[in-house]
Amino acid sequence: MGKIKAAVIGAGRIGKIHVGNLLRMPEVEVAAVCDAFAGPELQEWAAACGIPAVLRDSDAVMADPSIEAIFICSSTNTHVPLILQAARAGKHIFCEKPVSMDVRKTEEAVEAAREAGVKLQIGFNRRFDHNFKRLREHVQGGTIGLPHIVKITSRDPSPPHPDYIKVSGGIYMDMMIHDFDMARYVSGSEIEEVYAQGGVLIDPVFAECGDSDTAIVTLKFANGALGVIDNSRQAVYGYDQRVEVFGSKGSVAVTNDYPNTAEISTADGIYRDKPLHFFLERYNGAYIEETQLFIDSILHGKPVPVSGTDGLQAERAALAAKLSQRLGRPVKLSETLELAAQHSILA
Repeated sequence: MGKIKAAVIGAGRIGKIHVGNLLRMPEVEVAAVCDAFAGPELQEWAAACGIPAVLRDSDAVMADPSIEAIFICSSTNTHVPLILQAARAGKHIFCEKPVSMDVRKTEEAVEAAREAGVKLQIGFNRRFDHNFKRLREHVQGGTIGLPHIVKITSRDPSPPHPDYIKVSGGIYMDMMIHDFDMARYVSGSEIEEVYAQGGVLIDPVFAECGDSDTAIVTLKFANGALGVIDNSRQAVYGYDQRVEVFGSKGSVAVTNDYPNTAEISTADGIYRDKPLHFFLERYNGAYIEETQLFIDSILHGKPVPVSGTDGLQAERAALAAKLSQRLGRPVKLSETLELAAQHSILA
């Protein structure tokens, strides 16, 4: 079997992570990197990686019949047009989250991939974290009985740059969207209703951008379980990622990853290292596995592990949270499109 030729569109931090992981896979050839702002530095980097082509226009990627798969790692506003273009060209698609800021456009993209018969995987890398996978196995295996409460904590070590905040889509679409997906993943149930409260407790720039830096969302699931998600843009002690599921027969919880497990006990107190500092360290293995499983799905004709529908459902929950905070009441996912149209929230 020949190698799968892949192209990566968007050569920022995430794009380069995917390139690095693809280059480690003997069954893949990275045929091109495409970036609208490609310059000499990217040319030099690609040459050092052995990538034969650096492009600025995605049309050239789509027109190359030898390229079977594309990784969309460019800015969010480009995702839907690129998915539509790739679907028409018959290429399998890996797309970073979110697919878009507009649920209706995401629906269009998901449907286009389905009609074209191409695979569409969304980059919810946390599903592939060794801790969270083990937790889900216990929940799905019945170890803790029927899930009653899902608790998810997700806190970044420091806020993003103000320029990013302006275009991020807000804390629910940019940050908590991972947790909405995780809530569905570990509970095995759809989210039916959310109630969100957010505040600006870290930096007034979030208020200037119409955003929050601190938020708590409560969830109701279709299976009757309840959930709580808390997010903060600044945890001074490092990247804080924890999940607990409490059920009728017990509970299962996973905590943070640390550089080591050494714990120092003295008369002055008990000490250990801070958690791994950020997502690149915590989820390095998860990025590798999600990429490998996408390639495997192409090679062996298997379903992708995170579908376009998974991405769509997380976006619906994020939109419901945004509406809930604005309206000051719980919002059902079934009413999001109607409410969004009434309040001009979709953009």
